[in-house]
Amino acid sequence: MGWPIVAVAGASIDARSTEEAAAQLGAPAQAVEDAGREAEVILIATPDHAIAMVAESVVGSALPGALVVHLAGSRGLEEFKSAAIRRPDVRFAALHPLVSIPSPDPRHLSGGWCAVAGDPGVYDLAHALELQPFTVAPSDRSLYHATATIAANHLVALMGQVERLARRVGVPPEAFSPLVRGVLDNCDAIGARDALTGPVARGDRDTVDAHLASLPPEERDLYRVLAAEALRLSSRQDPELEERFR
Repeated sequence: MGWPIVAVAGASIDARSTEEAAAQLGAPAQAVEDAGREAEVILIATPDHAIAMVAESVVGSALPGALVVHLAGSRGLEEFKSAAIRRPDVRFAALHPLVSIPSPDPRHLSGGWCAVAGDPGVYDLAHALELQPFTVAPSDRSLYHATATIAANHLVALMGQVERLARRVGVPPEAFSPLVRGVLDNCDAIGARDALTGPVARGDRDTVDAHLASLPPEERDLYRVLAAEALRLSSRQDPELEERFR
């Protein structure tokens, strides 16, 4: 199952971002209020605060029975309250891809997971995108999205520290990539606690002291925070190590 891209809408038809998206996707740029005229599926990929406003606008041109889907992780079906009143003949759903999407290429999605809610047609959309759908309770949406942010954005921030320190000692940052991928594979296979290695897990205080002494002052706080988390994960009772991370 697939759907041709029939229109792209943005802040305005002539906005640079709209024009670039239209060129990348090979579809005409249209005003939001006109974008749904020929679409069986309408995807809303806006900042969270704009979802309700865009949904109410775009459903005016939607085909009867069209599926309107927002892609936000932290918001649920409540964003469609006004749009659903305006167009009760339109279906509504949410689909949040739990995937990093650096460019508009559906191959980024293949094999990933997604949080879905709403009309059952969203499962057809997920499967067509080669995503594995799951549901999250509405009351857990914010916690779910916080978890996704930790897994994606915070991991990227951590890799930024790896890059800075690698360059400081003259090692290519990409040399650490197999290590990172291997650790993630281990977490999948045996869980985070059993995948934990290193000086904190071993209780090697001298090595931790050497690390803290060698790190630039501006890098120490992040090391301490994450080392404290590693110690908690290990369940090791070591007050002397705990003191080093305060």
